[in-house]
Amino acid sequence: MSKTNHLETWLAQEEIIRKAMAAGPGPGVATKEQVAGKTGLEFMLAMLRGELPSAQIAQTLDFTVVEVALGHATFQGTPGLAHLNPMGTVHGGWFATLLDSALGCAVHTRMAPGQAYTTAELSVNIVRALTTKVSRVRAEGKVIHCGRQLATAEGRLIGPDGTLYAHATTTCLVFPLASQSAA
Repeated sequence: MSKTNHLETWLAQEEIIRKAMAAGPGPGVATKEQVAGKTGLEFMLAMLRGELPSAQIAQTLDFTVVEVALGHATFQGTPGLAHLNPMGTVHGGWFATLLDSALGCAVHTRMAPGQAYTTAELSVNIVRALTTKVSRVRAEGKVIHCGRQLATAEGRLIGPDGTLYAHATTTCLVFPLASQSAA
């Protein structure tokens, strides 16, 4: 598939997801009642359908989740002028946030009802500068291991032509959510 075809496919997929999310509650934080009894994958799929709030950070930094499956998450972002450092390339923090989101949500898809996670370690290797000339990039996260207390994942940030811009790994702490009666 050519770069143009990849980009067209990416844009069409993004439009469908953004419309579904816009029809729902919009950015925000899910309530305990909305989360109760859901696996992480069920939660993520409900968010993609616009049934649960999406993350405000995605709106702030112009990226969105476009795919989730068990142990996988894909985010798509648009590098913009607001993301540039003084040298004219995309700031490393934008790379890190996009990759952290894909890696963390890949881990999230493996959570059982009543489980949560948080990033304990994130390692990002930027291998190529990114500018606003690249209209979209994708951060693809994949779980390597998910245990009772720790989960690890790896990911790549790529352009529509397959160019690798960065790769990353994470270690997440897995823990039980506080019970609703304790809140």
